[in-house]
Amino acid sequence: MAEEAKYKEANVNTLIPGPDYLASGVHIGTQQKTGDMKRFIYQARPDGLYLLDIETMDLRLRIAARFLADYEPSSILVVSAREYGHHPVTMFAKATDAYPIVGRFIPGTLTNQGCDYFVEPSILVLTDPLTDAQALREGVSTGIPIVALCDTNNSTSDVDFVIPTNNHGRKALATIYWLLARELSRERHKKEGNEEEFTFNYAVDDFEAEL
Repeated sequence: MAEEAKYKEANVNTLIPGPDYLASGVHIGTQQKTGDMKRFIYQARPDGLYLLDIETMDLRLRIAARFLADYEPSSILVVSAREYGHHPVTMFAKATDAYPIVGRFIPGTLTNQGCDYFVEPSILVLTDPLTDAQALREGVSTGIPIVALCDTNNSTSDVDFVIPTNNHGRKALATIYWLLARELSRERHKKEGNEEEFTFNYAVDDFEAEL
């Protein structure tokens, strides 16, 4: 495939080697594309699946990490209704001290102060704007910034910052959340002036949901 050749032949400075990105399937989208996501698409495969551009994905992961590093860790709310996102989100929260909500997002969590589950985050990270629609609506209504993993079929009209990626696959979600956690941790060390001492004690396998 053209994209595989691109990353094998070129010395592309990405967070992980291009072939490793491809092996995780982060670039494999759906057979649908929205106008919002068209700019992130590299090409279409013969089977109709759209492929996302890895260099753009990589750049946006770096930007998102720098952005999130400006927030108090516990004020970052990370959400996943999608089953394969439960474990990666939980591990992301463990590695970065963010606050996770996995499974059903209870209505009123962000908007009803009388709700037992009420929280007031400063920023919201979504695994999929479609399956996390309740969290998205409440995030919009409260006016907090919204970062989202978006596949080729997603609408991004209410998302402030898009990370284009396969947000369905088990390995893809593990890879994206692992990279985002690692880079967020690195950015925090930079802010503290001790980047040289940075270590990240998790492997991508630690973020992968079990079958």
